Amino acid sequence: MEKIYTGKTKDVYKLENGNVMLKFKDDCTGKDGVFDPGENTVGLTIEGIGKANLKSSVYYFELLKQAGIKTHYVSADIENATMEVLPATVFGHGLEVICRLVATGSFIRRYGEYIKDGTPLAGGYVECTFKNDEKGDPLVTAEGLDALGVMSLDMFQSMKEQTLKITKVVADDLKSIGLDLWDIKFEFGYNNGEVILIDEIASGNMRVYKDGKIVDPVELTKLINNR
Repeated sequence: MEKIYTGKTKDVYKLENGNVMLKFKDDCTGKDGVFDPGENTVGLTIEGIGKANLKSSVYYFELLKQAGIKTHYVSADIENATMEVLPATVFGHGLEVICRLVATGSFIRRYGEYIKDGTPLAGGYVECTFKNDEKGDPLVTAEGLDALGVMSLDMFQSMKEQTLKITKVVADDLKSIGLDLWDIKFEFGYNNGEVILIDEIASGNMRVYKDGKIVDPVELTKLINNR
């Protein structure tokens, strides 16, 4: 197989059938040996976390499939920590899509003079940032994406609608085991004329609370996988 990309937590290979294989690694983003999904560098290695993250991603991709939502997911080999996916072109140099159900984190840092931390955001609030570590992942609007030639307004609307549907599927599932989803981050790509969800759906990309206290991502992975 031809390796086409080396990432912080996954390597990407091109398959002979035209699809792509993601190899999940045990490397985690963090700082000074402490796991932190918000960091942009690999800070530690946790044995088995690659397989665990893949298992939870597959669980949610299968839920989305049952709900009639198309993604890049094709199949997975949990034991070898690999997932076969459809090829997709990322938007721009990479775009992150955040769905916020509760105001917190950077949302409060930006808009705290208008809203209190922990305030529910009715219906969910979707926002996008460019993946650019040096510039602090700057926010970008639908109109901005269209003006820059990154994504048309129709594509953005499709992505937004999918984001809200996917977030509801994940939030409802977490609620069934006593957990509250506050926000979640996705990545989308372009495949054969369609905007589809790509990458993964893992604990490191969501903020979840239980009984008013935030759940550590590693513990959250266990709660999802060991139900």
